Amino acid sequence: MTLIIAKNDQGIRAKRDHGDGDVVSDREVVMASGKHIPCGPCGFDDVIKDAWRWCTRCEEGLCNDCEKAHRKSKSSRNHQVISIEDYRKIEHVSISQICEHHGENLEWFCKSHDEVLCVACVPSNHKACSDVIPISANSANARQSTALSDLEETINGTLRNVKQCIKNRESASNELKKQELEIKTMVHETRTNINSHLDKLQEKLVYELRSSSDTCKSKYIQILQKLKSTEEMLTKLWEQTTHMKQFSSDIQVFLGTRQVTKRITHEIESIKSEIGAAKNYELTVSIHSLIEKLANDVQDFGKLKVSESATNLDFRDQKFDQAQIDIDISKSRNISDIQLQLSHSFQIKKESNIYISGCVILHNGNLVMANATEEKLLIEYSDTGEHIRDIQVTGQPFAIDVIDRDRIVVTYSDATFIEIIHSNTFNVEMKISLQKKSSGVSHADGKLYVVHGDSVQVLDLFGRNINTIQTASYDMNRICASRDRIVYSDLDTDKIHCCDLNGLELWQLQNDNMDFPRGITEDNYNNIFVVSYFSDNLTIIQHDGKTNTTLLTKMDGIINPRTVYYDKVKRIVVICTDGGNVMLYKVV
Repeated sequence: MTLIIAKNDQGIRAKRDHGDGDVVSDREVVMASGKHIPCGPCGFDDVIKDAWRWCTRCEEGLCNDCEKAHRKSKSSRNHQVISIEDYRKIEHVSISQICEHHGENLEWFCKSHDEVLCVACVPSNHKACSDVIPISANSANARQSTALSDLEETINGTLRNVKQCIKNRESASNELKKQELEIKTMVHETRTNINSHLDKLQEKLVYELRSSSDTCKSKYIQILQKLKSTEEMLTKLWEQTTHMKQFSSDIQVFLGTRQVTKRITHEIESIKSEIGAAKNYELTVSIHSLIEKLANDVQDFGKLKVSESATNLDFRDQKFDQAQIDIDISKSRNISDIQLQLSHSFQIKKESNIYISGCVILHNGNLVMANATEEKLLIEYSDTGEHIRDIQVTGQPFAIDVIDRDRIVVTYSDATFIEIIHSNTFNVEMKISLQKKSSGVSHADGKLYVVHGDSVQVLDLFGRNINTIQTASYDMNRICASRDRIVYSDLDTDKIHCCDLNGLELWQLQNDNMDFPRGITEDNYNNIFVVSYFSDNLTIIQHDGKTNTTLLTKMDGIINPRTVYYDKVKRIVVICTDGGNVMLYKVV
C-alpha cells in the first residue's frame, strides 16, 4: 500500500492505494500539509510510511495497519493513542523520562522526598525510604492532581502579574513622555520672554533633557522587553501545559508538571529580581530666578533633575507563596527540638470588654485580633504593642485567618455568613452565605474550611461550595487545615482530632494537660500548637499525633489562653489570653 497526496478545492487530503485499483480515504489526514510523522514500527523494517496516530506511551507514530496491531496486542492495547493533529500540540513539550544522574528510565517515586527515581537512584540515595512506589501508581491521577492544578494556576497568576507589570511600565513611560512635553512647553514659554542670548542656553537644556529622557526610557524599554519576553514564554507554557493535560500520558503529565513547575519557579525569581531593580524616573526642571533680569550673566537655562523612586510593583503569586511554605512540610522536625523565645508582650488597652477569640499576623507584621463582643470590632496592633486602629465589622467577629498578602477571612458568631476583607483597607471584598452559623475557619490551598459544630463546609475563594466534611466531633470549635488534612479541637471531649479531606480520622489525642483546648494552629512541619483554657498552657503535638509536650505554662504567664496563631513565614507564635494579654514567641 502506498500513500497518495491529492489536492482538491477543500485542501490537501491523504488517501491510500491498496494496489487493487481502489483508492480509499484515510481520515482527513495524515497532516499532509505539514511535516510528516513517520510510522515507527514500519521504520524499524526500513519501510517509510506516514503515521496517522501517535502512541503517547511508546512515543512513536503509527500507520493505520500498525495502529490496529498496536490495539490488538495485550501489552499495548491500553496505551493512549491520539491523532497526529493532537500530537502536534504537545510535540514541543519537553518532558524527560530519563534520570539525569544515571541515564536510566524514571520508573519510581519517593513520596517522602517528592522525587522521581530510576532503578539506580533507589539503592544509592533512597535505600532507607519506606514509601518508594512505582511511578505508574502515583501518576494514575496526574491529570486531576493538585500539583497540575497549582501549575496551571501559577502560570495564569504569573501571566497576570507580568501583564500588570507591563501595564505599569507602559504607564510610567507615557507619564515620562508627558513630563517631557510639559517641561519643553515650560522651557519654550520662558524662552519667549527673554532675549536672543538665551538661544544657546535653551538648546543646551533641551539637549540635556532629551539625553536624560532617552536614558530613562531606555531603562524602561529594557524591563519591558524582559517582561514581554516572559509573557510570551508563559503563554506558550500555558498552551503546552493545557495540551499536555489533554493529550500526554499520565507519566508525561506527572513528570512535565514538575519540570515546568521548576522552570516557572526559576522564571518567577528572575522576574522578581528584575522588578526589584526597576526604578521610576521623574523629570522636573527649575527655571533660573534671575533669567529675566540677568540675561547676560546666566550660564544655564535651568537645572534638569531626574528623580528615582521605587516602583512598588508587587510581583507575587499565591500558589507559589504557599508552595514556599509547603516545601518545608515535606521535611520533618521533632517537637523535642522546638524551643520558644519570648520576643514581646503587651496588654490590649481598651475601656470596654475584651474577648479576643481570634488573631493573625498580617504581611506587614501587624496583628489583627477579633474582639468577640457586641462592639463588632477587629483590633489592629503593631508587633511591639502600639495600637493602630479599631476596625468596625458587620457582626461579632469570632475566628480569623489569613488568605494571602492582601486578604483575610472572618467568621461571625451571630451571622450565617463569612467575609473576605482586604487586609490594608479592611473593605469587605466578598460576603459568602453559609449553611448555618459558624465558628472556626481556616484557609489552605485556595480553599476555606468553615466549622459548623459537627461538620466542615469547604468553599472556594469565590464562595462556591466544594464539599461538606462530616467529622467525629459534635462540638467542634477551632480548625486548622493544610493541603491534605484538617485538625480540629473538640470542646466536649477535650480531644484533638486529625482527619483527611474525606473525614477519615487519622489520629486523635486526649490527655490531662489539655483541659478545654480553645485554640489550635499548625507550623511549617504540620506539628500542632494547642492552647488550653483551663490547663493554662501551650502544648505542641507531633504531626503524626504520637507524641506531645508542654512548651509554656502558667508560670510563663499563660493564664486562660483563648487563641494561638503561628506565622509560617516569620516563624512566630502569638498567644492571646483572657483580659487582652498578647505574647509573641520566636520559634527556634
